[in-house]
Amino acid sequence: MSMALTAPPTRKRFLIVACLFIGIFIAYLDRVNVSVLAANEPFLAYMGIEGMPLQIGMMMTVFLAAYGIANVVLSPLGDYLGPRKAMMLCILIWTIALIIGGVATSFALIIICRILLGIGEGFYYPLQSVFIKNWFPKQERGRANAAWIVGQSVAPAIAMPFFTWWIGTHGWRSNFFLCAALGLIPLWLLWRYVADKPEQHKSISEQELAYIKAGQETESASSSESFMLRVKPVITNYSYWLLVLWYLCLQCLYWGMITWLPTYLKSARGFSWAEMGWLASLPFVLSIFAKAAAGVFVDKIGRSAPILMVLMFFAGVSIYFGTITEHKYMSAILLSFAVAFCTMGTPVAWTLLQGMIPGKSISAALPALRGIRITQRPSGAACVPFARSR
Repeated sequence: MSMALTAPPTRKRFLIVACLFIGIFIAYLDRVNVSVLAANEPFLAYMGIEGMPLQIGMMMTVFLAAYGIANVVLSPLGDYLGPRKAMMLCILIWTIALIIGGVATSFALIIICRILLGIGEGFYYPLQSVFIKNWFPKQERGRANAAWIVGQSVAPAIAMPFFTWWIGTHGWRSNFFLCAALGLIPLWLLWRYVADKPEQHKSISEQELAYIKAGQETESASSSESFMLRVKPVITNYSYWLLVLWYLCLQCLYWGMITWLPTYLKSARGFSWAEMGWLASLPFVLSIFAKAAAGVFVDKIGRSAPILMVLMFFAGVSIYFGTITEHKYMSAILLSFAVAFCTMGTPVAWTLLQGMIPGKSISAALPALRGIRITQRPSGAACVPFARSR
């Protein structure tokens, strides 16, 4: 007997996505604090890297390199542990990394901190998409992806002005310890409220479980299939590789922008420390609304690829005019819109990926999509200081 896709009496899947939002929110607080530290003279002077853009850029470059490698190398461990346990392990790794940063007495220890943070967060990120694939019917995935991905923008929007104030008031070491303590929040949420699959959740209703299953793709069991059989739908899908190419361009733009925007606003455009903190948050404030709109929009029209191309075009135009204008406030606004256009495409891209790749192959597609970018993310962060040093 067929079952109509009506609203179920329980909504545990929305609790799952709320936990994912909080997790990525905390993760992005941890990773963007270095963007503020890169403009903080006491930190730079203590580490002996003041006036050395290549060394400053290295803090983000080593993080991104470790991040990309962890995406690929640690993915089998995620399959073995399951996404919930694997994510809890990731949080423990990045908490240790942040404590090391807080007690660091040399630049070498800061680099070790950033490498460990990259390993923990690189392993963590793709596991979230597994939860969306398992917990949401196809027609809700655009909004579900947008709901947790928007945490990537909410965190920097709050972190830039907050960390600017916090570091100025309490010093840079306390910033690391604060981030380490905040990591305990998603750790507890994962332990208390999250299950790998809806059928494993203790309090989900039969109606909601049936609703989720009825709205998902019908796929054959894959537990006995070999690795190559699961990877084949990925490597033979030309649309997937076009999406990878789009993502390569996105990451180079995005990480180059968010890593160096605070320093650019303060050093090149002449904004004060306080002005820099607020203006550096503007791209992420815009991104919150952009991502939310993207999730609803892609669910409505059902087409993702044209949206991705239009967004990348507008991002490039905004960067161009933002760098050539002589008006500093107009520059900050245009560069903020460039970041917003980039991030608006993220939930659209994940929805496109989840629709084109079968569930049995999603664990292979996610590490490949993110791991192939290993050279692009670090290059996005490194190309700006290299240009400045010339």
